[in-house]
Amino acid sequence: MKTAGSMIDLLKDLIKIESDTKEGANEALLFCSEWLKAHGEDVEVHDNDGYLMLTAAKGRGDDKIIWNGHVDVVPGRKEQFSPIEDGDKLYGRGSADMKAGVAGMMQAFIELDAAALPREVHLHIVTDEETGGHYTSEWLVDQGHYGDFVICGEPTHLKIGLQSKGILRMDMTFKGKPAHGSRPWEGINAIESAMKFHAGMKDLPFRKESTEYYEQASVNLAIIDAGDRYNVVPDTCKMAYDIRFMPGQDKDEIVRQMEQLAETLAVEMDFQAGGSTPALTTKGDHPYIQTLKKAVETKLSEQPVLFGQHGAADTRHYAKKIGGQGAIEFGPSGDDWHGNAEYVSISSVHSFKDILMAHALAPAKV
Repeated sequence: MKTAGSMIDLLKDLIKIESDTKEGANEALLFCSEWLKAHGEDVEVHDNDGYLMLTAAKGRGDDKIIWNGHVDVVPGRKEQFSPIEDGDKLYGRGSADMKAGVAGMMQAFIELDAAALPREVHLHIVTDEETGGHYTSEWLVDQGHYGDFVICGEPTHLKIGLQSKGILRMDMTFKGKPAHGSRPWEGINAIESAMKFHAGMKDLPFRKESTEYYEQASVNLAIIDAGDRYNVVPDTCKMAYDIRFMPGQDKDEIVRQMEQLAETLAVEMDFQAGGSTPALTTKGDHPYIQTLKKAVETKLSEQPVLFGQHGAADTRHYAKKIGGQGAIEFGPSGDDWHGNAEYVSISSVHSFKDILMAHALAPAKV
């Protein structure tokens, strides 16, 4: 088994790299590559349109697991790139989301004895998750880099995020009839039509459904654009929804319900449904979830918690190749990621690393 310097020192070094730009993320990626090579690992760096990513692999067997982590971060204040340790908390931009997950995966990877592994373990580190993952994780998947089970080390408080909502984006244009602002009854106000539609959205059937892990779908009225003069009844109103639908729900049925609502309300509306991402549907009885639960219980001496994520991560790119199942989020504890006081629990990073190793070394599937 190879040893290394402090995993937390590695994390601090990663936080110091201002990876909130493409160039900074690439710098962090190359730092990871050199660190892994210095610890005896074979690493391949890939370039897709200037976005860098790395892959490394060890072990042998019929099944393959992927550890995926990203080193890009959302923009932060200058001082957030100087890590501050306070007790069990390590503050800094990206400390939780998700350089702690990356550091834990890197440390676990170098400590794994390839000869003891009953399967292949692949490490993927990428640079554009915060902007969609299309140039790195999605590209890797398209090149054939995927496996039977994928762990994205996003911050989950060491809970197992085995499902996530799908995404449906609806761009809508409500049409009215212009008139003088002093005689609004002679026109049809497109803004009022949009307001009427939005009020009716809460009563649609898909809004009232729930699952084991979700109370309801998420509907965010994200954009509205209408009107440009006080004295004119607006004849168009553009409105956009970000809808996160639950596993088991059909995006086409959601669109049909919204179309039916417009007809029922007698409002004229054109729409375009786009930006759709399927929900992730991993179930609790999945074999790799069972072995991960056992690893969590063994290392933490507590019952593992399963939950569903509301947002989306790079898991979605892998899941599309493996039937919507087997790509999960699981990572250390922290808080205020994307905020001004982002931090990670140092002890949870150590626990995360230990759980990853125990899971990777679990007996192969029969």
